[in-house]
Amino acid sequence: MVDPSRSVDARLDLLLKDGRVAAEGEGLEAPDGAREMDVSGLVVVPGLIDVHVHLREPGQEHKETIASGARAAAAGGFTAVCAMPNTDPVIDSPATVGFVLAAGKAAGAARVYPVGALSVGQKGERLTEIGELVEAGAVGITDDGQPVMDSGLMRRALEYAQTFDIPVADHAEDLGLSRGGAMNEGVVSARLGLAGKPNASEDVHIARDLLLAELTGGHIHLQHVSTRRGVEMIREAKARGLRVTAEATPHHMFLTDEAVEGYDTNAKMNPPLRTAEDRDAVLAGFLDGTLDTLATDHAPHHYDEKEQAFDDAPFGIVGLETVTGMLLDLLVRTGRMDLATFLERASVQPARAFHLPGGTLEEGAPADVTLLDLDREWTVDPRAFVSLSRNTPFGGWTGTGRAVATLVGGRTVWGLDDGAA
Repeated sequence: MVDPSRSVDARLDLLLKDGRVAAEGEGLEAPDGAREMDVSGLVVVPGLIDVHVHLREPGQEHKETIASGARAAAAGGFTAVCAMPNTDPVIDSPATVGFVLAAGKAAGAARVYPVGALSVGQKGERLTEIGELVEAGAVGITDDGQPVMDSGLMRRALEYAQTFDIPVADHAEDLGLSRGGAMNEGVVSARLGLAGKPNASEDVHIARDLLLAELTGGHIHLQHVSTRRGVEMIREAKARGLRVTAEATPHHMFLTDEAVEGYDTNAKMNPPLRTAEDRDAVLAGFLDGTLDTLATDHAPHHYDEKEQAFDDAPFGIVGLETVTGMLLDLLVRTGRMDLATFLERASVQPARAFHLPGGTLEEGAPADVTLLDLDREWTVDPRAFVSLSRNTPFGGWTGTGRAVATLVGGRTVWGLDDGAA
């Protein structure tokens, strides 16, 4: 068992009862009637949590549904996900928050926590009724998918959100600098003849958000950071004690804009893949904790949509079923990051940032558990995805180490054999 929330790294038995962690210890006796799971050779860890996914429902069920996305999350080792509000209709009312919660519970897989829209209709004009969204079950607010261009609106969001102790998450992009861009602005975009989004379009908004967090004392959560200067500014802000958390996504840690060569739309995302210097900075920021939260920005799209010309194809890739194996192979197995630190970024800190249950296996915590096999070999085969979409630039990648079972509330929702613990 490895549980960095309590600095646990030992061979132990774990007892789950009534959806909670009941006990842990060496040689625990199973109560009468208990179901025993022999997980010899595996590692028992707190359930992984992804705070940035797009489940597309309501309105775009041909790409993904809440049920298929929750199952895809479980297949990747995630026991909980936070659903972004850029659906149709937008998640900007108690009714839509309630819909997502109900559909997530009905799915019976990973827990689904709605993140409410920051502005009504995500139009960036006026705040949503944040208190009503939180009361209905929203765990944060964001206009992800659309940047908040109005600095006054962002200031008011950061001020008001403190009343409810929720984070304000932001997609940092200045549309005045990036509008019309299809990929990173640089040598590759020039060679391909594609309009680009410069680093400055992201850096300007990160700087603004950090200044507003300092002004208001609010908690800013910066999503999918992709630039070297962005990482540097976040590092400096944390050193000054600002309330800032920030995401690193696997594609920005391991790929560059050279993946777009051949006009591969599976490498089209927003923010875009950037240069090797930016990639290395994002990875370094994840390793040292500047970017303290692992996120996938799981953004499913139908095959026909991604088959359009590069300029016309939508931004986004899927990631729920690939990220755990990739990081276990490329970071933990290579010794660049120990397993406890990976779990801190993928479970403990996501729970802390969004005030979610989980992220620990302490007694009384939800019985949300991920089982890892650090020696299991894998190959990314998009045809085998549980997600309804296949848009990944990682098809054919191979590695060692992956999640092999996921338990939510003590019930196995993916892998091994199903049943209640």
